[in-house]
Amino acid sequence: MNPGTPAPVAVRRPLLEDFSLEMTAKDGPRLEEARALVPAGTRVNVTFLGNEDLELRLAAARTAGRLGYVPVPHVSARRLASREALEKLLAGLRADGTGGSLLVVGGDPATPHGPYPDALAVVRTGLLAEYGVRHVEIAGYPEGHPAIGDRALFSALADKRAALAEQGLTTGVTTQFGFDADLVLDWIERIRDRGLHVPVRVGVPGPAGARRLVAYAARFGVGTSASIARKYGFSLTHLMGTAGPDRFLHTLAEGYDPGRHGEVKVHFYTFGGLRATSEWIAGF
Repeated sequence: MNPGTPAPVAVRRPLLEDFSLEMTAKDGPRLEEARALVPAGTRVNVTFLGNEDLELRLAAARTAGRLGYVPVPHVSARRLASREALEKLLAGLRADGTGGSLLVVGGDPATPHGPYPDALAVVRTGLLAEYGVRHVEIAGYPEGHPAIGDRALFSALADKRAALAEQGLTTGVTTQFGFDADLVLDWIERIRDRGLHVPVRVGVPGPAGARRLVAYAARFGVGTSASIARKYGFSLTHLMGTAGPDRFLHTLAEGYDPGRHGEVKVHFYTFGGLRATSEWIAGF
C-alpha cells in the first residue's frame, strides 16, 4: 500500500475508534468550539503544565465532563510541591466528579519540586484509590527517553502496573508522540513479550507546522532524523509547510496485528490546535 492510499476501513476503524485527545488547562473554550466534531464519551487528557494553576486545571476537567467527555487529568509527580498539594488536587477532582481516570507522569522538572521523584512514588502513596481514582494511565516511550535508559523504562512500566494492580486500579499506557510507526509497533511487541498486556494508546501529533513539530520533538526528546522526517511527511531542510499524521496512521494500520499487538488505540497531541486536530480527524 502506498503512503497516500487510505488504509482498509476494516483495519483502520479499530485503531481510530475511541481515540483520545490532549488539551491544556487553557483550552476549555477551544474544546467547546470543537464539540460538534468530537464524539461524546471521548477521553480528553488535561495536561499539568507549570504555568497553569490548580483552579485552571480543575475548571478544564469540569468543562470536559460538562461537554460529555471523559476527563483524564494529568498528575505531574515532580511538579507537586508536597503531599498536601497532591491531596488538594485529588480532592478537587473527586468533588467535581472528574477524577475517575488519571494519567500519572514523572514530569519535566529535572529536580522534583517536592517528595515525588517519579510517577511510581505517587502511585505508592495509596492516595489515588483513596480519592476515588479507578483507572490510571502511565507513560510509554517508544523512541526512548532523553534521560532514562530503555531497561529502566521497561522496568518502571512493570513496577507501576504491579503497584496499581495491588491497589485494585486498572491501567493502560499512553505513549509519547513520535514519527516512526514501525518503531512504535516494534515497541508494543516488546512490552507484550515482557508480559505487559494492557491497552496502549499510541501518541500521534495532530496536524501542525513542520517547524512546530520539530520544536516539540526536541523539547520531548523525540528523534527527528532526516530519514524519519521524510517518512513522516516533511523535510528538516524545508520547515515552512504543515504536516499531518496521514502516513503515520496508514503505516500503523498496515502493520497492526491484534494478535501480536493487543488492544491499541490512538491518542492525539493537539499542540494547542484542538479544533484543527478535531477537524482533521473528522475528515480522515
